[in-house]
Amino acid sequence: MLLQPSSLLNHHRVALSSTSSYSRQLPCQVPQLFTLSKTQTYQKLPITCSISQIHSYGTVDYERRPMIKWNALYKKISLMENPELGSATVLNEWEKGGRKLTKWELCRVVKELRKFKRYKQALEVYEWMNNRGERFRYSASDAAIQLDLIAKVRGVSSGEDFFLQLPDTLKDKRIYGALLNSYVRAKMRDKAESLIEDIRNKGYASHPLPFNVMMTLYMNLKEYEKVESMVSEIMEKNIRLDIYSYNIWLSSCGSQGSVEKMEQVYEQMKQDPSIIPNWTTFSTMATMYIKMGLSEKAEECLRNVESRITGRDRIPYHYLLSLYGTIGNKEEVYRIWKVYKSIFPSIPNLGFHAMISSLVRAGDIEGAEKIYEDWLSVKTSYDPRIANLLMGWYVKEGNLDKAESIFNHMAEVGGKPNPSSWEILAEGHIQQKRVDEALSCLKEAFATEGSRSWRPKGTNVSAFFNLCEEKEDMASREVLVGLLRQSGYLKNEAYASLIGLSEEAVGESELPIDKDRNSGYGSSEENRDDDSEVLLNQLQSTV
Repeated sequence: MLLQPSSLLNHHRVALSSTSSYSRQLPCQVPQLFTLSKTQTYQKLPITCSISQIHSYGTVDYERRPMIKWNALYKKISLMENPELGSATVLNEWEKGGRKLTKWELCRVVKELRKFKRYKQALEVYEWMNNRGERFRYSASDAAIQLDLIAKVRGVSSGEDFFLQLPDTLKDKRIYGALLNSYVRAKMRDKAESLIEDIRNKGYASHPLPFNVMMTLYMNLKEYEKVESMVSEIMEKNIRLDIYSYNIWLSSCGSQGSVEKMEQVYEQMKQDPSIIPNWTTFSTMATMYIKMGLSEKAEECLRNVESRITGRDRIPYHYLLSLYGTIGNKEEVYRIWKVYKSIFPSIPNLGFHAMISSLVRAGDIEGAEKIYEDWLSVKTSYDPRIANLLMGWYVKEGNLDKAESIFNHMAEVGGKPNPSSWEILAEGHIQQKRVDEALSCLKEAFATEGSRSWRPKGTNVSAFFNLCEEKEDMASREVLVGLLRQSGYLKNEAYASLIGLSEEAVGESELPIDKDRNSGYGSSEENRDDDSEVLLNQLQSTV
């Protein structure tokens, strides 16, 4: 979830009066039973649950309502033993018990589901509301949320279809922003650039946030001169840079290896009376200093991160753990972990993931194993990404047996491996020159739930192809090529070229965000060694 620091309270806040859902497979229809509601402006409320600060509009103040009811409902949905039954099952049972659900409660549940990337379950909640149009009003904010979730769950093309069938009355800056965000998330530059031009022409580019989204795209594509171009356009239009503009600009300068330029931007930021540098500012600079080998400056920035944490926000602690782990400062990793646990009575899976990942980065595998055991004793649900961290380390060290032991234990305790779990085992078999076993694991990865948001690392695919040539087993090579082609991954020119199949590429396509550079098999939220990925997540997760 994109943090909404208190320093940004001068932004306009518009109430999310309702939230509903796309309820059918495409082509879809906007529910006709819903009525559009007027938006209201709330001044200076510390709202942390906006549909999108990107588009300078917020939502109702969730934090001022009792949390008991919505929190119980959220837990029932998120901890379902059989998620295939869908969120509607839980909602129907809840109301059969005589407890009528309100729109506010459902919106709050959806906020939490989105926060922890449970997009499919969040969309199912919307679908349930959508089927009860007489109870839940429908607004442009709802349409923007729907489009974002549809793009994440069913793909960008489905999001486009949804956008096209919306009436013009719902096509305001929010829905355009959500569509732009989906293009940027999929790195679809041509479509993003075409859409930002439409946004300009419609007069929706009167604030910095659409430019910020484009800046994240250019950051990911390493087209830093275009980041500068966006900054220049903002200034030429006499639009005031916001905290996100500055943070992306800082990252762009740092990514080019220019300490001087990054520090100049920071000085300009400090001189801007409307801006107070937040913890993200310093975590961004720390990331850049680490990449440039300036550990002392990085640690100074991390101390600033810690001093700027406000409220009960867990995410800064995840960043601190990750960055101290990258530096290799185990003492600080353990200190931050102790502080984190003292503030929060329970640590979510993402917190354990951040800690174990940090210890693995710092080379403290014994410590990582101990934290893993601690997690097993308190977990409320099994997150395969946590086990993947240890499995990835064992395979890297050539200990496939130990990785398989973790994998088998996952099944014993009711966990379900994700595609990356299978890919890690495949990597181990490739190292040991076992073509059949590696291909079998890769087949499982492609067939596993969640494979749409995954693709095999280019290094693993190339290593498998080389092994097939060495073993003169071209049939197995063609099987993997077929799986890649069937999944649409070969349509991406950069990826196809990376694995030596550039002749198969046909242009731009919607693909998962590139994780090839990350060897930890973690979720995108934890892949913080890529600064542009961090900034992209911060911007996107709020739509």
